[in-house]
Amino acid sequence: MTVSATAGALLGLLAEKPMTGWELVEEAGSRVGNFWTIQRSQAYRELAALEREGLCESAQEEVRGRRRYRITDAGRDAYLDWVASTPRGENVRVPFLLTVAFASDIPPDRFAELVEDQRRRHAEKIERYERLREQLAADDSPHAGGRRATLELGIGYERATLAWLDELPSHLGIDLPESTTET
Repeated sequence: MTVSATAGALLGLLAEKPMTGWELVEEAGSRVGNFWTIQRSQAYRELAALEREGLCESAQEEVRGRRRYRITDAGRDAYLDWVASTPRGENVRVPFLLTVAFASDIPPDRFAELVEDQRRRHAEKIERYERLREQLAADDSPHAGGRRATLELGIGYERATLAWLDELPSHLGIDLPESTTET
């Protein structure tokens, strides 16, 4: 059975231990949230579909009334097929690139503000990722290597984006105030 990337990620988390939908969303945010977003509503829809397909099952907890999901044998097989399959092509969606595509329609001062906002956001992500790098340095769990590897790509991406923001005015043939061209 073929599962979506989001369903596969949820099954992968359930392969580690049973969790409630809430716990799954929190764990997904912590483990893959920097590069793969799973919204709470999306997770619950996926869990319901996975349960209908027999890939996971749930039981209602007596104490809180929440549903705790666990992976089934069929779900483990579907997960292992998914995780070992060739990922589909990437579809990069960067909202700021839409802004850049139409930059000539934006007043220069406003565009400079938008660039500065992007610079701040990406610099903050680098700081957050580097703090996470320090935390993961001591992690010897089975998934730590994968977390460190994806984190390094994230740090590289953020640094490349800051360098691209530095070059952006020359690509567009515009001058921005001095503060937006410093890193």
